[in-house]
Amino acid sequence: MKITAPPRSREQRTADVLARLESELDIWVASADADGVPCLVALWFVWDGEALWLATRLTNPTGRNLRSGGRTRLALGHTRDVVLIDGEVETFTLSEVPARAADAFTERTGWDPREEGGSYAYFRVVPTAVQAWHEVRELKGRHLTVPLVGPSR
Repeated sequence: MKITAPPRSREQRTADVLARLESELDIWVASADADGVPCLVALWFVWDGEALWLATRLTNPTGRNLRSGGRTRLALGHTRDVVLIDGEVETFTLSEVPARAADAFTERTGWDPREEGGSYAYFRVVPTAVQAWHEVRELKGRHLTVPLVGPSR
């Protein structure tokens, strides 16, 4: 298939990323343990205009890696419409999570980890780098400015 559409501007790419953060429910979460063993899972998320909020068990590999490593790479989309987000992670237990974040997560996903018990935690991911591109024609200029500015919940 011949690609004829011109590359999007940086402003359009940023707007498209923000729209996806508002509309999508699942995101790929990459982490690694202290030995460098990788882990990749899909989790639900909510975007609050500054950070992404995730929830998972502290006892599973992703929860352990996010808490101990303090960083992650997140991915949206497929191979022809990619968004990669590198971020710093802050961990919140069920008793520490801001109610606003937990309530937004529940409203968005229909699931409240606070009702599941103490093995769950929330993870706030603040983007430190964002890349977005549609196929090879947009590889140039794929690095976007952070922080992303978007509507807050």
